Amino acid sequence: MTARGRFVTLEGIDGAGKSTHAGWLADELTRRGRRVVVTREPGGTPLGEKLRELLLHEPMTHETETLLLFAARREHVEQVIAPALARGDTVVCDRFTDATYAYQAGGHGVPLSAIAALETFVLHGLEPDLTLLFDVPLAVSRERLERAAAAGRTLDKFEAEHGAFFARVRDAYRVRAAAHPLRFRVIDSTQPLPAVRAVLTRIVDEIVR
Repeated sequence: MTARGRFVTLEGIDGAGKSTHAGWLADELTRRGRRVVVTREPGGTPLGEKLRELLLHEPMTHETETLLLFAARREHVEQVIAPALARGDTVVCDRFTDATYAYQAGGHGVPLSAIAALETFVLHGLEPDLTLLFDVPLAVSRERLERAAAAGRTLDKFEAEHGAFFARVRDAYRVRAAAHPLRFRVIDSTQPLPAVRAVLTRIVDEIVR
């Protein structure tokens, strides 16, 4: 019988650098002999990618936003994540449910109880085995996003939010990490790239052990 795979998620406020490290992490796990599925939220499936465009660019109520995120997540779990884990693969996912607690509850004020109820209904107890939280101060996040905008990239509606929003999101992430210390690894993403990669290398050592 094939052993269940590992489910690893990457989280952090916009500008924290997590997406920069997702590909490297997957490549390193592959080099160590693991079969790896790299995916993202919102997205990960054809329907999820269509919903992603709406979520990132269309105005909507915060409640609608939350419901669409969980609709995309249900398809993502059913079509991608659960089958990969059943095959014994390692899933590396850029954002998952912790992001909804941080952005929609922390940032937008959607009740935690509503998100928890949707999590129970949609995920049936599925949660990551390991969550890497890339943490940076608000000023660093804003500076990185401003540089991206100056370089010609159009920011999505979350990236374009005001500083107070990101402060609440970061606080919510840190609360989640404190509440789930065995699952979370908080990584200081203000460090130089080699220092962050050194931390990630030690984490990969744990995953493949």
